[in-house]
Amino acid sequence: MVWSLCRMLTSCKTLIPCVLTQESCVRTLVSSSICRLKPRDYSLPNSSWSPEMMRLYEHYSSQCEVETETGEKKKGPWFKVPSYSRFLTHATGGVILSKIYHAKARIFTRNIKTPGAAFEFAMFINKEEEKCDCALQVGHLLEGPPGHVHGGAIATMMDEVMGAQATFIAGPCMTANLSINYRSPVPLGSTVLLQSSLVKREGRKISLSCKVTSPDGSKLHTEATALFLVIRIGHLL
Repeated sequence: MVWSLCRMLTSCKTLIPCVLTQESCVRTLVSSSICRLKPRDYSLPNSSWSPEMMRLYEHYSSQCEVETETGEKKKGPWFKVPSYSRFLTHATGGVILSKIYHAKARIFTRNIKTPGAAFEFAMFINKEEEKCDCALQVGHLLEGPPGHVHGGAIATMMDEVMGAQATFIAGPCMTANLSINYRSPVPLGSTVLLQSSLVKREGRKISLSCKVTSPDGSKLHTEATALFLVIRIGHLL
């Protein structure tokens, strides 16, 4: 597949346009002496994570690699989706690059450096079962109603999780519709579990559903449905 346009933001704050194949664009990103990006995966444990957040993370991580009866290690049913502030590395090895309009631009779920202050999350995708689960710890900067998370922050994360799954299924997508029902507020500082599932796919249209529950699934906080449209990378640029 040929990318109609691929733009990379370099460490020297210069935007270099290039028309490349996906393979050569990835190679250029990794090997170029000009483009020395050092991405940090923000979905790894840090000191702000609660015991419940760590438990969920370890539960899913343990299923990313399993041990056979002979003691060998093999890939499990889940894999962790890395979360960067500038670009997303696809699980298959491809790289999706966004056009950065300003040197200080950041994906806003990762634009607060203080650990635990806002969105702390780790996403895991199960290809066989066509679902994406996300452990989320919500920080004090996400307040809406006193002591509870803003509904917009919940909507953001549901869109984030369903969007990650849609992207994995079909490549670059954009949200066409997002419908949310709020059932019970999420307390600040708590940990919740987001679970997204594929409903159907018709051509460029991908329909998904998502719910936000307590970690054990006993309490439903929010549920949503969404429609994503597959797009060409050139449309993003």
